[in-house]
Amino acid sequence: MSDKVFLFPTPSNSAHVILKPEMRKSLQKFSVCLRSNTELTRGYGLFSLAVSGGDNSFLIFPQPSNVYSMTVLQEEILLKTDHVSLAWKHICATWDSTTGEFQLWVNGKLYPKRVLKKGFTIQAQTSIVLGQDQDSFGGAFDINQSFVGEISDVHMWDYVLTPEEIEGVMSGHVKGNHINWNSLNYEIKGNVLIRPKPQCMSWMLSSSTHEEFLLG
Repeated sequence: MSDKVFLFPTPSNSAHVILKPEMRKSLQKFSVCLRSNTELTRGYGLFSLAVSGGDNSFLIFPQPSNVYSMTVLQEEILLKTDHVSLAWKHICATWDSTTGEFQLWVNGKLYPKRVLKKGFTIQAQTSIVLGQDQDSFGGAFDINQSFVGEISDVHMWDYVLTPEEIEGVMSGHVKGNHINWNSLNYEIKGNVLIRPKPQCMSWMLSSSTHEEFLLG
């Protein structure tokens, strides 16, 4: 999948991609990074991880006006981000149960850190879905929360990435050990297409954004 994207062409309560991790283990730390491109002006499920008896074990749910709803083990936080002119957005989220520290990076910029679910663990048996918000383990999708657009470069780790590693992810040099886009194990359900990456995609930060990334 290194040169491909998933295309979700229309709203749906069935279309999604199931991701199958490289390993089955409980998680006390994680990092998730991905790229997406959409024109939606409503909220939508981008990356959804559920466990049996817990639908929102980890959820990335962008909302209008550059707000990201991020949920870990049913605890939600809202993070206001800057307006981004680039069509493609690169998102990284990290969580460390030891401290409860949660971080959100958008196009290389780190937003204020938050603390949630300190000391908790995500069970080993997970359901990981792209393009929908799981309201039950593996399903109960709502068409009004479905994603329409393109998703690419999805990676997941069982540890917290450093700022230098996140920069490496953005430039394509650091790959996930829990989910690796280049060797992705997945299953498509419903109307989801695989297409080549657009030639116009810019994988590297602009010089101004790059400077902002390095300055933190």
